[in-house]
Amino acid sequence: MMALSRSRLAFLPGVALLAIVLSGCAPFGDRSDPSVEASAPAAGQPGGAGAATTGKGRVSLLQNHGPDGPLRTLNVEPDGRWECIDCAGDGVTSTGALSEEQRERLQQLLAEPDLARETDEARGYRVSCVGALTSSLLTAAGLITSQDCPGEERPPVAEEILLLLTQNTPAEMVG
Repeated sequence: MMALSRSRLAFLPGVALLAIVLSGCAPFGDRSDPSVEASAPAAGQPGGAGAATTGKGRVSLLQNHGPDGPLRTLNVEPDGRWECIDCAGDGVTSTGALSEEQRERLQQLLAEPDLARETDEARGYRVSCVGALTSSLLTAAGLITSQDCPGEERPPVAEEILLLLTQNTPAEMVG
């Protein structure tokens, strides 16, 4: 029981920081575009207004190495524009845009119904490695976390989104 409590406690600073980052700023400054409201949850998935989500067609990738590592944030708009904050760990913010093909593929993946079954809540996900690269995708479906740990199974749709983002922006795939 004690190990479970410690693993949850190790993850709490990251979750708290995630909540602060997401509640305190909107990507690219346009605050007029409302976030997606809570929709009907997928079968077997509890709903609730407290679930962290982002606007439809948008995705944010938050990454860090262990509980003390810097938080790197990648925000991608529905039109493919992206902003990467501290992606190289040097405090620099970079911007760019996905190609039309990449943007279309990302939007297809974000609209995939299976994505709702890959959220942390639906999977009952718990962080299992300390010091590993933790990648959290914040989508309209919910938060989807994975770690660069030996033997960890990654959800397939979220993994494809993670690959698309890390191969086409300064974000990292592995630690």
